[in-house]
Amino acid sequence: MADFSHKPTLTGDLVVLRPVTEDDVPALLPMFEDPEVTRLTGSHARFDEPALRRWYGSRAATDDRLDLAVVERATGRVVGEAVLHEWDPANESCAFRIGFAPEGIGRGLGTEATRLLLGHAFDALGLYRVWLEVYAFNPRARRAYEKAGFRPEGVLRGALSWEGERVDATVMAALAPEWTARA
Repeated sequence: MADFSHKPTLTGDLVVLRPVTEDDVPALLPMFEDPEVTRLTGSHARFDEPALRRWYGSRAATDDRLDLAVVERATGRVVGEAVLHEWDPANESCAFRIGFAPEGIGRGLGTEATRLLLGHAFDALGLYRVWLEVYAFNPRARRAYEKAGFRPEGVLRGALSWEGERVDATVMAALAPEWTARA
């Protein structure tokens, strides 16, 4: 059974995933302020630094989700976050989301971070299914998710209202048996 109270550090060739803290907020702030990043993630929320500090400062005490900072190994800088959330223990599943500050986009960091967290979800936590939603106007993210092992399951038509337009979201999932077969 999954246990989200343990906050691991996961190391890859390009990135290290480690527990996020309130000290990471200055590095993560551009992720919340960049118009293109907020569009790609469909985020309508407005954030302020004190609220973000409180949020990230509380992540170590949670036992129903896992919030990790994505640290670029070459520079030691925090460039994003990777999260397992919406844990459904009865069905051994949870949702996945990942976000990057503009400087971390387009360099393969997200693909590796996704693979690291999927490996942890299936191998260490014993989850069966990890799912996500990706918007139609974010094909780069969809390709990264597919490379990491996610497969499309269906489309949520008109799921997002963005600047007066309706945007579809594709539901994608990775399953433990598929992950094991890929290894």
